Amino acid sequence: MRAWPCVGHGVRWRDGNTAATRYTRLARIAAARVGRRPQAFEGLRRVQNREDLRWTRSVSDSMPSGGTFDLARKQARLGELEPELNDPGLWQDPDRARAVNQEATRLRRVVDSFQALIDDVEGLAELRELAGEGDEEALAEEEQRVEADLDRLYRETLFQGEHVDRPAIVTIKPGAGGTESSDWAGMLLRMYRRFAERHGFKIELLDAVGNEAAPHGIDYAQMIVRGERAFGLLTVEGGVHRLVRVSPFDNQNRRHTSFASVEVMPEIDDAIQVDIDPKDVRVDVYRSSGPGGQSVNTTDSAVRVVYKSGTPDEIVVTCQDGKSQIKNREKAMTVLRSRLWEREERRRQEEQMKARGAQKAIEWGSQIRSYVLDKQYVKDHRTGLMRHDPDHVLDGDIDDLVWSGLEWRAAASAEGATASVAEA
Repeated sequence: MRAWPCVGHGVRWRDGNTAATRYTRLARIAAARVGRRPQAFEGLRRVQNREDLRWTRSVSDSMPSGGTFDLARKQARLGELEPELNDPGLWQDPDRARAVNQEATRLRRVVDSFQALIDDVEGLAELRELAGEGDEEALAEEEQRVEADLDRLYRETLFQGEHVDRPAIVTIKPGAGGTESSDWAGMLLRMYRRFAERHGFKIELLDAVGNEAAPHGIDYAQMIVRGERAFGLLTVEGGVHRLVRVSPFDNQNRRHTSFASVEVMPEIDDAIQVDIDPKDVRVDVYRSSGPGGQSVNTTDSAVRVVYKSGTPDEIVVTCQDGKSQIKNREKAMTVLRSRLWEREERRRQEEQMKARGAQKAIEWGSQIRSYVLDKQYVKDHRTGLMRHDPDHVLDGDIDDLVWSGLEWRAAASAEGATASVAEA
């Protein structure tokens, strides 16, 4: 029988009840997984007490990261939703019914997956005790399947916030640098479109302003990405992205540094109340720019929505996605609601940081990731994760960067919550 390796922090238990023993095997399998992939995780810590079940996995002591799987809370929330689903009156509001049904389905899937995983682990442990030497290969395959299920369940702990299941509105803007920065912004747009395609997500390009000097560059782009956990995944991509390369636009082949900002916010529809005074909104229509076809740029179908024009709170949203002015206006108003929600959420977070005495970092110039093409590496400055295949990264292969970012954010949120509790 193969010995279970102990690595990193190992497995630590606080015996809250008699059920703790049966979960130990699950932790051992996770520890075995870590032992075979030490570069991914140094350890796993699980703690169980009478109130709930929580586990935390950390990347390293220097960059702690992890999430919380609160099984009891998920079960309690599912119990709250079941009576509502059985209420015939719910279906009189289709939007509300759809939202409740989706939340209940997701919670039920997670809870059932956890119980199925526990059963699989217990069965696997019993088989291993009875297996002979010739059964090692078959057991190894089954163990890999269980470990994959464990990893998927662990990732559920990394999604935070009530809007993780919503579509993501992604806005990309080049920084100072002219043609080079515009070309870099275009590269980022292609990277996120390829990432969405890899995951089977749908993309709606709301607006894009090209740059004549850079054939593939943009001066501005905004799109909606629709798919399972679209906002939950892409939210950690928001920030400043830095490119270092020998510029193809420089006749002297000099090394240039360019910046572009990526903003990610959830799509906020009518189901969420966002107060907008019609007096504060001005709607302009104009002829669409860009490639034509089917009267797209031969009619006044493009829409520009201006909120509180001429004030410090001014917001401008444009949409020229299709030939329908009505649909473009609806999409522009959806983006406006999302930006207003995101603005209020940011203010709330800043107030919490001030209350804790935290210093807010300068956003521009504090890049989250660097793409150094002449030295063939991509480095995430939050997590320390480094890749040496920038061509694959720029082709949308960024899953490990996204998941490590989600782990980093979960750890940061946990640290902030701990600090708030300590101060209270």
